[in-house]
Amino acid sequence: MSKITEYFKETKTELKHVIWPSQSQIFYYTLIVIILSVLVAYYLGIFDFIFSKGLGKLLQ
Repeated sequence: MSKITEYFKETKTELKHVIWPSQSQIFYYTLIVIILSVLVAYYLGIFDFIFSKGLGKLLQ
């Protein structure tokens, strides 16, 4: 049981050294992730459409 207590004490000490992002940073980073995810989804969707049309013509 003492090892668990020691682990949590050390974790609390380490978390004091963490530099947490501000709310505005969190907002902008989240926005960047959402935008990049949508762009990658469209990019992959376009290639999926092209390949499916090409494969459809090839198999006809």
